Amino acid sequence: MINPKAKLVENLFDKDRMEFLPTRDGFGKGLVEAGEKDERIVVLCADLSESTRSQWFKDKFPERYIQLGVAEQNMATVASGLANYGKIPFISSYAAFSPGRNNEQIRTTICINNVPVKIAGAHAGISVGPDGATHQALEDAGLMRMLPNMTVLVPCDAVEAKKATLAAAQLPGPVYIRFGREKSAIVTTEDTPFEVGKAQVFRQGKDATIISAGMLVYNALLAAEELSKEGIEATVINSPSLKPFDVETITESAKKTGAVVSVEEHQIVGGLGSAVAETLAQNHPVPQEFIGVHDRFGESGEPDELLEAFGMGVGSIKEAVKKVMKRKK
Repeated sequence: MINPKAKLVENLFDKDRMEFLPTRDGFGKGLVEAGEKDERIVVLCADLSESTRSQWFKDKFPERYIQLGVAEQNMATVASGLANYGKIPFISSYAAFSPGRNNEQIRTTICINNVPVKIAGAHAGISVGPDGATHQALEDAGLMRMLPNMTVLVPCDAVEAKKATLAAAQLPGPVYIRFGREKSAIVTTEDTPFEVGKAQVFRQGKDATIISAGMLVYNALLAAEELSKEGIEATVINSPSLKPFDVETITESAKKTGAVVSVEEHQIVGGLGSAVAETLAQNHPVPQEFIGVHDRFGESGEPDELLEAFGMGVGSIKEAVKKVMKRKK
């Protein structure tokens, strides 16, 4: 059963009535709103202003926008300097290049100094599609999650992405926010709760727990709906905050259902699946199955085809739930 406290969209399983937008659109809207509220916010971009939606901030606040060109390492270092002098910089590029290319500068100049630079990694995941392996960031959340002082957010849709952007602007330290390129389902509303460090129970069930982040949250909900018709009731948890991680909510659900499936558009090493496994190992060990990328690079293709080929479709999630339930027994 859908959790009424989650306040999701009413037509959740009617694809003809669903709205689809890329999460990067939520970032662009949030960026402009944050800039209206706080004059300290500045935006730096690595020659991808339209793709990352930082163009929307540039159009509104051109005097607070800096184009660095194709120089992600320099962008991170310049942002660190601006932050040291009282600004709140957002830096944006493809996630494959920021934090992929400038990981060392983020580590040394931003995280060690614990300055409030906000890193927007767009076009993350396999759903980038035809751009192929070089542009499909599948390790970015793990890289950022390992860094001390870093907060890591992976919003599930454009509405939540706007909330995550506004929240990041107010946090005192570094933040990484992960966005997709492809249009994805809008499942949340303005009234859906969002808080850094908290997960939300979107659906309640007794047989297994599905924990997801990013655009695959919708696939998790679809899988749970189909499983319900087969007599299997799964809890679905949206975990947009990979760090800090909501240990309490995840542990409580694991105790109730006794079986967990993690679902992410990322390498299963270092990302959401690892965060879940670490939590369960320390608090309440139960069987876990991992939906995500299993130690390989991406490839060119259409987004939906790639999600299926890499085992992240609705059918794969359903199979994982059934498998983990057998392990529980």
